[in-house]
Amino acid sequence: MKVLVINPGSTSTKIAVFEDEKQIFKYSISHSLEELAGYKTVIDQLDFRKQLVLDELKKAGIALDFAAVIGRGGLLKPLEGGVYEVNDLMKKDIRNSTHSHASDLGCLIASDIAGEIAGCRSFIADPVVVDELNDEARTSGSPLMPRISIWHALNQKAMARRFAKDNNKNYEDLNLIVCHLGGGISVAAHEHGRCVDVNNALDGEGPMAPERAGTLPAADLVRLCFSGKYDMKTILSFIAGKESGVSAHLGTNDMREVEDRVNAGDEKAKKVIDAMIYHVAKSIAAQGAVFCGKVDGIIITGGIAHWKYVVEELKRRVSFLAPVHIYAGEDELEALALNALAVVRGEREAKEYK
Repeated sequence: MKVLVINPGSTSTKIAVFEDEKQIFKYSISHSLEELAGYKTVIDQLDFRKQLVLDELKKAGIALDFAAVIGRGGLLKPLEGGVYEVNDLMKKDIRNSTHSHASDLGCLIASDIAGEIAGCRSFIADPVVVDELNDEARTSGSPLMPRISIWHALNQKAMARRFAKDNNKNYEDLNLIVCHLGGGISVAAHEHGRCVDVNNALDGEGPMAPERAGTLPAADLVRLCFSGKYDMKTILSFIAGKESGVSAHLGTNDMREVEDRVNAGDEKAKKVIDAMIYHVAKSIAAQGAVFCGKVDGIIITGGIAHWKYVVEELKRRVSFLAPVHIYAGEDELEALALNALAVVRGEREAKEYK
């Protein structure tokens, strides 16, 4: 079975074609800021990006005889994890969302290519808005501000399933703590196949990250907001973006550069990274309380998991709780493909977005 995978990002659209589990084509289409500047909204880029995908498939000689097309899920309303068939309501909600992200284009491009050209089904899987929080996790100290679940659901669940398979177990039978180390960092408690607690990694909650401030002193943040020095957009940039987290401290969000600086003896860089590790470890350990200490494994994933110093320090701090397993990097294209294949083979059922 042949599956087309589409993963739109802010400055690229990554595509891949799989024949069963084998990847036969992969390409990343880069989009310059100048190209994208001509579009008022992300949704306005739909036809532009779709045509580029079709052009690259044609250049590669890929016939459009797909069993399924699957796109990265966007900022939909909260939903439980799984594979969802793209329907009219999903496309309507994406087009009318109050938030906007390039990933919103995933279901739209997939639906157009599947419906208009390939004559097959289209899906998304485990979008960032997967919400399986338990009541205790959702309840914050203010009824005006319940905790929200926005995290690296696709990669976390894919790596959790891979770990389970590697150990001849079922994801749904395990208690796992999964930590995704990327531009944002999410630390989640996976209880028998459901993520019952996780930080909002989009809005900077949780540990400090390369482009996230992490949970800040609340009263100090309020005073900063009313200081008269900053507008709301600037304050939000202090919470998530290049003016926050490691980037705010060190002037770069490139963790390879930061690693080089640490290795070269830059004391400030090491101090900041050690602080990040410290707060990530605390977040991992805190999730242990969700399981009353009965944890089957801790999984460290994401791009920063390639940095040996970071993972060794995390192991040193949290291995008392459970064995630590490293699944460095992320392969969202493969994860999406495997989710689509499971549905078209009848191994899993696609859920209805409603």
